[in-house]
Amino acid sequence: MPRPIRVEPREGHTIWIEYDDGASGVVDLSHHAGLGVFAIWSDRAVFEAVRISEHQGIAWSDDAELCPDALYMDLTGKTVEEIWPALAGSVVDA
Repeated sequence: MPRPIRVEPREGHTIWIEYDDGASGVVDLSHHAGLGVFAIWSDRAVFEAVRISEHQGIAWSDDAELCPDALYMDLTGKTVEEIWPALAGSVVDA
């Protein structure tokens, strides 16, 4: 799975993110703004402090972090099956 190598805040609640496979672009996070742990984004300085965590998540604090894999799929439009072909057709029973 590609890993994030750079992230920058942009206008509103968007970030620009770059992955180690060359994929890059802007991701709109406005649907998270003000909800749960992301209420901290009401302080613009907090939103602008976005960083890549030690676990490769896109983070604003120890509690406010987004999955880099989900952001990669949002950015590229790729599906789980395209990224992890071995999972195609597998079914998990709950």
